[in-house]
Amino acid sequence: MEKDIQHTESRRNYFLAAFLAPFIWGFMSIPVRILNGYPAEDILYYRILSAVVLLWLFILIFRKKKLIADYHHFNELTKSEKKKICWLTLLASILIFANWYTFIYSINNVSIQSAALAYMICPLITTFAAYFILKEGLSPLKKFALFLAFFSCCLLATGSFLDIAWAITIASSYAFYLIIQRVLQGFDKLTILAVQLLICSAFVVPLLLVSNHSVPTDPIFWETVVIIAVFFTIIPLYFSMYALIKISSSTTGVLLYINPILAFLLAIFYFKESIEPYKYIAYGILLIAIMLFNWKILKNVVFGKK
Repeated sequence: MEKDIQHTESRRNYFLAAFLAPFIWGFMSIPVRILNGYPAEDILYYRILSAVVLLWLFILIFRKKKLIADYHHFNELTKSEKKKICWLTLLASILIFANWYTFIYSINNVSIQSAALAYMICPLITTFAAYFILKEGLSPLKKFALFLAFFSCCLLATGSFLDIAWAITIASSYAFYLIIQRVLQGFDKLTILAVQLLICSAFVVPLLLVSNHSVPTDPIFWETVVIIAVFFTIIPLYFSMYALIKISSSTTGVLLYINPILAFLLAIFYFKESIEPYKYIAYGILLIAIMLFNWKILKNVVFGKK
């Protein structure tokens, strides 16, 4: 009985982490819009550089033992295992880099709603990829919830072809990033994130050297970039990676729907974007789909395991 209670508490922690990541990202359009006078690539480059410096400082000061333990663990792996870890880490870094750039570009050059649509499609891609690649099972209730989510996406995917193409690009890059994170087990998640950000920064430095853009000097730019780096990059990414230790990729993927719902609400009430009436119905259906997909977990979290 005591083990069951501890297991439920543990699941709650991982589920909470899986929930918090998209919840935080749902508000990211606010700081990004503050920087809409800057090129998308500048926001991305300095976001990555700020995040990698801050995260490595944190690890070297507070989590040095974890870093050393991961280093020793990596050295104990076979040659083929090392090769697999290296290639997966590199691919994950490329995918998250692509996801960040396309998301920032979409917000500042397409629309908030087009970026939100990307995270409508992303959970579907993640769930189906987890089903076919990782062989994660889907109950009849979860399949019905996915059908509702797909129907909601069809209602919302009525914009221009360009909007939809950007949405699919953003969605696919993050969906397959999540799949890789599910496979990358055995290392501290903060260490993995730090290495991935370091690889991303290796892409950034040459691009900055050939860029014609001058280094921003406005304090607002740097304050906002640091906020994005810490609160909208390091923290939610860590939550997402931490959740994948125990929570399935499909569950984590479906919880991403929290992101577009919040982005949709911000578009209406904060950015005052005009919204067609049918979109209210679509997002209402989506909310029902999220609850149905996670019904078993939600029941345990709210009422406790019976």
